[in-house]
Amino acid sequence: MQIWIDADACPNPIKEIIYRIANREQINAIFVANQWLKLPKSPFIKMQLVARGYDIADLAIINQVQPNDLVITADIPLAAELLNKGANVINFRGQRYTLETIKETLIMRDFMETMRASGFQTTGQSPFSNKDRQNFVNQIDKLISQRNKE
Repeated sequence: MQIWIDADACPNPIKEIIYRIANREQINAIFVANQWLKLPKSPFIKMQLVARGYDIADLAIINQVQPNDLVITADIPLAAELLNKGANVINFRGQRYTLETIKETLIMRDFMETMRASGFQTTGQSPFSNKDRQNFVNQIDKLISQRNKE
């Protein structure tokens, strides 16, 4: 298992959690971004710099992910692609995407996008909270625990 991070929009508290988990579990964590990130020195923490452009980081992840890898992203269409490749996918708030739930999530995303495009005011997501951080930790620990049992 490797951990792939769609890092351009990844909140700093989540990055810190991933650093600790990668070192503790000795799992490679690859941060994919279109700008250089300052990462701690570790044999388990890596940076993959990609060119700027629409979906370049997404394509880099799609082309390299293996079944049972863990991907961390808030990009729902990317999550759908990765689930079809057999990856585990969670977002920065700890929500796990599955093949059973991704279609509904995509429909809701598209609906909200249509509403915003038609001028409807939406509230957007709430600020990142300690509860979100804890949900993320719980979900990633659960996935790693399942990996260790296999």
